[in-house]
Amino acid sequence: MADFKGKNVMITGATRGIGLALAEEFAKAGANLAVCGTREEALAVAAQKLGAYGVKVYTQKVNVADAKDCDSFVENAVKNLGGLDVLVNNAGITKDNLTVRMSEQDWDDVIAVNLKGTFLMSKAALKVMFKKRSGNIVNISSVVGEMGNPGQANYVASKAGIIGLTKTLAKEFGSRHVRVNAVAPGFVQTAMTDALPEEVKNKALEAVPLKRFATTQDIAKAVMFLASEDASYITGHVLAVNGGLYI
Repeated sequence: MADFKGKNVMITGATRGIGLALAEEFAKAGANLAVCGTREEALAVAAQKLGAYGVKVYTQKVNVADAKDCDSFVENAVKNLGGLDVLVNNAGITKDNLTVRMSEQDWDDVIAVNLKGTFLMSKAALKVMFKKRSGNIVNISSVVGEMGNPGQANYVASKAGIIGLTKTLAKEFGSRHVRVNAVAPGFVQTAMTDALPEEVKNKALEAVPLKRFATTQDIAKAVMFLASEDASYITGHVLAVNGGLYI
């Protein structure tokens, strides 16, 4: 495991699922954490859980689609932790439907959180990273952003957009010693997938050569690798963690 002792890591959407697993793995590696979500109660639970690892934890309720919220989160995190080394853009939502049935509002909502939110948080964090001339951003995309998926036009577009944004930011800010990469997970085992009927899960696994879902730890380890010094010459890369679902 990479050593992040003394590093300050910011993670959006970190109260459950992949985001909380990311926060836990970074905490185990010694990182101080700034985490955000949309529910105060969930943030309080996450803070208690993460604080048990003996690291600094700052939490804030944030709407990542709001520029003022993003700027405030970065400013407050830096004040409370003492700096910012890594940003993980994980916050995301889904509002699935076939394109002809998808409302304009559902399209806008998903793009706003998933893509605009990644843009706004990155913009806010980059201002801090510029001054210290170092930093890492890891964006959470998705395998469907590369291969498409029926019934998820808004989500797919947002995740494909994150890939384009990642590559562009990497080219724009490499000279400032800021690396920007993405992780594109496939099927991930969460409480949501656990609740699916067995026949649905088995059908999904038929398309995965490794014949299992990713764990949240699989995703966390990929993110931590890209954020670590072991990946110091990697930028603009999209790391597929999909068990061979899309090659």
